[in-house]
Amino acid sequence: MQRNTSNLSLLVIVGIIFLDGLVWYQIFRGWPTELKLHFLDVGQGDSALMQLGDVKILTDAGPNSKVIKSLEKLEGVRKYVDLAIISHPQLDHFNGFNYLLDRYSFGAFILNGRESQAPEWKELMKKISDNKIPVIRLGAGDSIKYLDNKLAILSPGRDLLQSGELNDTSLVVRFETPKLKVIMTGDIGASAEKFLLRNYPTTSLVADILKVPHHGSKYSLGKDFLGAVQPKVAVIEVGQNRYGHPGVETLKRLGNFGVKIFRTDLDGNVSSLQDGDRVKFFKDL
Repeated sequence: MQRNTSNLSLLVIVGIIFLDGLVWYQIFRGWPTELKLHFLDVGQGDSALMQLGDVKILTDAGPNSKVIKSLEKLEGVRKYVDLAIISHPQLDHFNGFNYLLDRYSFGAFILNGRESQAPEWKELMKKISDNKIPVIRLGAGDSIKYLDNKLAILSPGRDLLQSGELNDTSLVVRFETPKLKVIMTGDIGASAEKFLLRNYPTTSLVADILKVPHHGSKYSLGKDFLGAVQPKVAVIEVGQNRYGHPGVETLKRLGNFGVKIFRTDLDGNVSSLQDGDRVKFFKDL
């Protein structure tokens, strides 16, 4: 399901510029090709910070206030986030933003358009509204581009967004610079993986770094999807849990593909730094 997104991307960008010119002025003054990427230790949840020079993009924020401590460990991270992305409205992905909004300023939020009746979600939406932070709802085929850099939304499509399995509504985001490709997968399972394989050529799925879906659940990261992504490094964002995450089956599949694995429950914050043509990884623990 590829669609022409150039006009839509332009409209999205123009809309964001109109709503929050300062944020996107910084980006369009020169989005750097080198980046820093931090997978944050937030316990049993997801949170990852991408730094493009002075521009910061935070994808998810974990289940509670632990995200604040993990961010404070990073050097040079001021209390301003240009763009926040919530993969889907489940507590272990969004609730940390309720704590961050009491301390940090945000330029804009990207959501998938799915709502939740959870009181914590309603609290978050109220805080975003009270702070007059722009909200942009994006889905498969949408993208934000500048020069040779791209943030592409690969999933969910319209039908998948209505899925009874909320995990499969997760925003799947592929960050691409001329030297590095990263794919963030939220909590997607088999249905969303099949959607991606069916609707995109392999070249649109390949990534150097993969954020493993659903904390390494044995029901995620099927062999076909892993073979399409072909990651060199995989990061599992996971904490103490009763679900058996990460699954032995998932770890075995990654091992069979020769993928280097990092885990936030064992390694703490996992950070990568692009150094010329190489990417260096650092563990907090």
